[in-house]
Amino acid sequence: MSAGAIHSAQDARRLAKRRLPWMVFDYIDGSAGAETGAARNRAALDAMTLRPRILRDVSERSLAKEIFGAQAERPFGIAPMGMCNLSRPGADLMLARLAAQYQIPHGVSTVASTPLERIIEVAHGHAWFQIYFSGDGVGTFKLVERARLAGYETLVMTVDVPEVGRRPRELRHGFKMPFRLGPKQFVDFALHPRWSLSSLFHGKPQMANFEMPGYSFDRTESRAKADWDTLKKMRDVWPGKLVVKGVLDPEDATALREQGVDAIQVSSHGARQLESAPSPFSVLPEIRAAVGPDYPLFFDSGLRSGEDVLKVLESGADFTFFGRILQFAIAAGGEAGLKQLWDVLSDELSVAMAQTGMTELTRQ
Repeated sequence: MSAGAIHSAQDARRLAKRRLPWMVFDYIDGSAGAETGAARNRAALDAMTLRPRILRDVSERSLAKEIFGAQAERPFGIAPMGMCNLSRPGADLMLARLAAQYQIPHGVSTVASTPLERIIEVAHGHAWFQIYFSGDGVGTFKLVERARLAGYETLVMTVDVPEVGRRPRELRHGFKMPFRLGPKQFVDFALHPRWSLSSLFHGKPQMANFEMPGYSFDRTESRAKADWDTLKKMRDVWPGKLVVKGVLDPEDATALREQGVDAIQVSSHGARQLESAPSPFSVLPEIRAAVGPDYPLFFDSGLRSGEDVLKVLESGADFTFFGRILQFAIAAGGEAGLKQLWDVLSDELSVAMAQTGMTELTRQ
């Protein structure tokens, strides 16, 4: 498929749906329950309008944004996503090269398909490691130490998965990692030969960060034991920046700030955990009001365009992250597809800035 056919995130999704097996597409695209949470967040974003301004010299515009004292060439980075190589072999490193090129943070998932050491190397240091607290925590803190030794300076502790949300689209396909190939999955793969042959040639994606002595990973292992003492221990052992991701409550946000967390990421986990959770975009202004004007506040979940980014920045965020649409672009057109969508998102933001009289991105 031609990367040139991608003119929007919707194009990338449509093309990816053609190429990917049903179970893989639904794993990437799906949300919790009947998926009303994702629709609610989309409706909130769509309801916000941007104010056009005229006769302002907007001939020179900058898309750069500062994050943790460093200049990123875009106000959006790459959200941590598990098993990206399901979208296409090598996807993790495609994202890492993009991060290096634009000096933006690449969130490296605990369940990445590529070892965390390799990703930060390819990203030229522009990578953050995302961690869950799982089981008794022994493996968790082994991974944290491994990330520190690999050179990661920012740790993203994801806290909104005490138990993995029920995602009916995954359950209907019998999606499990590693793959368990039954009759239904065999037919699915046979009907998508380009994906299947490529994956067979490169080897099925693995959860690469769990090949450590004394650590056996279970995707369904409970993360319910994490509490405020867990956070304190994480803060004590991690010497760099600590971001807590998955926050939707202003009281929790205030408590995190008081516990010495360096930044908060407002997120519903892409609506994959709790169908009845509030729209992240709707609670963003409340959380900004709670933590004050100067505290670093990031946002992900449901972003589909450069205009979405501008809306989120105008509503109180300092930086944003794209997720599944980047995987769709990779599935649709490989690395060229990813670059094409990235250019689309950049152009959408730049045009929106011109239309609203902005030359640089400063939160009001």
